[in-house]
Amino acid sequence: MTETLTPDICVIGAGSGGLSVAAAAAAFGVSVVLIEKGKMGGDCLNYGCVPSKALLAAGKHAQSMRDASKFGVSFGGDIKIDHRKVNKHVQSVIAAIAPNDSVERFTALGVKVIEATARFKDANTVVAGDTEIRARRFVIATGSSAFVPPIPGLEDVDYFTNESLFENTRKLSHLVIIGGGPIGLEMAQAHRRLGSTVTVLEGMKALGKDDPELAAVVLENLREEGITIREGAMVSSVAKRGKTGVRVTINVEGQEETIDGTHLLVAVGRSVNVEGLGLEKAGIDFDRRGIKVNNALRSSNSRVYAIGDVAGGLQFTHVAGYHAGLVLRAILFRKKAVVDESIIPWVTYTDPELAHVGLNEETAAKKFKKISILRWPYHENDRAQAERKTKGLIKMITDKKGKILGVSIAGANAGEMINMWALAVSKGLTVRDVSGYVAPYPTMSEIGKRAATSYYVPLTRKPFVRWLVGFLRKFG
Repeated sequence: MTETLTPDICVIGAGSGGLSVAAAAAAFGVSVVLIEKGKMGGDCLNYGCVPSKALLAAGKHAQSMRDASKFGVSFGGDIKIDHRKVNKHVQSVIAAIAPNDSVERFTALGVKVIEATARFKDANTVVAGDTEIRARRFVIATGSSAFVPPIPGLEDVDYFTNESLFENTRKLSHLVIIGGGPIGLEMAQAHRRLGSTVTVLEGMKALGKDDPELAAVVLENLREEGITIREGAMVSSVAKRGKTGVRVTINVEGQEETIDGTHLLVAVGRSVNVEGLGLEKAGIDFDRRGIKVNNALRSSNSRVYAIGDVAGGLQFTHVAGYHAGLVLRAILFRKKAVVDESIIPWVTYTDPELAHVGLNEETAAKKFKKISILRWPYHENDRAQAERKTKGLIKMITDKKGKILGVSIAGANAGEMINMWALAVSKGLTVRDVSGYVAPYPTMSEIGKRAATSYYVPLTRKPFVRWLVGFLRKFG
């Protein structure tokens, strides 16, 4: 028999965004049905942000041991890496966080959780297993999955994506990675530091969505650590090599080359999860980039919202959380909520890290007649010198009045430091606001204040300003 439920909100997808909507709505006493066909917590918890950062942490500890001699610290013997224990660490981190996203927790919050595949029956009804849900509003938060490109021969070889990589418990002797974006380069560095030979193949520019000046800082360090990064290398085919190996054929400026490895990771982007949802039956427009929504995240079916990766746009976990907050305001309080992607920060968690928020130099130059570019290097920071983390810089873009339009940081702790700048950009702060706060000494965050203060350096050279200083001195 089919059960019919009539909640206020039906959420499809128990990833970051869907869980946020369900938990917050339930806290206000609103009836919520949450549908998930896979693992609670979605991609971020199980295959993405959490396991990747856990693996990066293991690699960072290995690297810190290699670098210890710079601080006068030494230890006997070679570094030994137990890959089974590394994987155990990764899985234990997932397990530690999983209870926060579990069926049991959300049931206790008052959410009706259905573990089944969801599909729209019509514009007002979703079917999940033996249950029909007719809700006042629907929120689609199905996220995205690893995109597998149609490379000839790929279907005939074993390869990893982010959905299978974190199950590995052995050393990958030579890992070939297709894709030089954040995922590909983070995993390249993690595995290199854990003892693998790593080759990254990127058809265009590695870290191509970031400021080239700051991306160069990261790429230089990755290459210094022994990672081979081939840019402009279009993969034309893949084939088996021996019993377990792989051969990748690339085209570089019209010349074919082959790269031999033991394992292959495909990290060329994400594909939105819209298959099987029955969106056509619900009158919901979509394409390969995702569900088409307006600037309030509403689809062509006014009852249905889409958030996170499936809504197109920036694909980050914190974007899904941001979307969740906007949709909740609209559904629960009928407040107009408009997405503003200009305030969204992002971070690539390599070492050094690469973080950004707001406009980059190229975009700002097109939008404004006059901009200022302010920089401050890590090597001019005392804390960075003390910790021997002197590679990198902060780059700040302002308009002619000193309003902060965008900030990029390449260097140690960039991901933590960008928080302050995300606030500055979202609130329209100026360099005057930033230069007026007191930064504790010694901290790496001082580089931001130094960059902001440098905005005023040209004033010190102006004849009128110097005359004014001299004039005022006459009064004692």
